[in-house]
Formats: sequence, structure tokens, C-alpha cells
Amino acid sequence: MKILVIFAHPRFESSVVQRKLLDRVGDIDAVTIHDLYGAYPDFHIDAESEKTRLLQNDIVVLQHPFYWYSVPAIIKEWLDLVLEFNWAYGPRGDALQGKFLMSALSTGGDEHAYRQSGRNRFPIEHFLAPLNQTAHLCGMGWLKPFIIYSGRRLSAVELSRKAADYRHILAGLSDGSIDPLDMLAPGYTMPATQKMG
Repeated sequence: MKILVIFAHPRFESSVVQRKLLDRVGDIDAVTIHDLYGAYPDFHIDAESEKTRLLQNDIVVLQHPFYWYSVPAIIKEWLDLVLEFNWAYGPRGDALQGKFLMSALSTGGDEHAYRQSGRNRFPIEHFLAPLNQTAHLCGMGWLKPFIIYSGRRLSAVELSRKAADYRHILAGLSDGSIDPLDMLAPGYTMPATQKMG
């Protein structure tokens, strides 16, 4: 399967975790990395060329740091402009049906912060619900998110291990040794293949 990594980091020059993840997957033949801030520093996203990229790939990974419980601004802009009615969803919007969407993110806080009893009050999957629903609306499978908690506090060895795990997942999805249907998020059911409306 061909994988498109939609990458966004508004402060990539200071990145530790996200840079390490990119370094580990950049040489996988079936993986294309598309840096949104690099491609569109003015936020003028070329929706038609983005649609072409999506059609050429089977799995879309949104890779980013977790900013204010969400994606960086340019990913939201990308979603707003590219996933158009009657293209990605709606009565004639079936362009992405049968493909898969995954989130690969890093947080500043630790895993305990993302619990009902933690300072962020909700598990991280709750904050990712809009992406889960986006996948469903577009007829896509929503894969288990790849999460690195408290990334800047990890040792170099721990970070390398996490990056190797990420590489294992993307390489396995691309070469078929991992079935994306086995990677669906808990409780997620692949949408029916009929047109969504």
C-alpha cells in the first residue's frame, strides 16, 4: 500500500520528536512525506494537487505535534479546503472510500495527563474524535493513532525505540505484512462502501 504522510510542524527547526519520526520513515519506498508548512508557507493550499496526492495513495497519515488539543492550523486548513463536498463526502463524494486515515502525534504531556482524572480531563482519543468522524464521513478506515507522550522528556534510547515502532508500522502497512483492517481503532467499524450522503 502507498502511504502519504501529511506532515505539519510550525516550529520544525526546534523539533526533536517529529524530526526523529520523519528520519525513520523517509526512506521507505512506498511512503511519501508531504510537509504542508514547507509547501504552503503562505497557507495558499492547492486543493486540486492535494486531491491528486490523495488519489495516488491508500493510507493517509496526519503527522504532527499535538497543539492545543488538536492539529496545527495548516492541517485544519488542508482538511477544510481539500475534503470537499461531493468529492470526499456527500451524494457523489466517494473519492476516498476504502482508504485509511491515521494520526501520528507527539504530546508535551505524559499519558497520565490524558485521563479523566488527569489535568487534560479526557483520553487523547476524545480529542481526536473530529478526525475519527472525518474518516467515517469520507468512507475511510480510522486506524489506531500512533502517539508519543511527553516526547521531549524521553531519553535518546526511548525516542529511538518509539521511532523504530513507527517505522515498523508504516513499513508493515506498505509491504502488506500488517493488514490495515487489523489496525482499526478500537470500536471503529469500516463504513459501508455505498456513497455517503
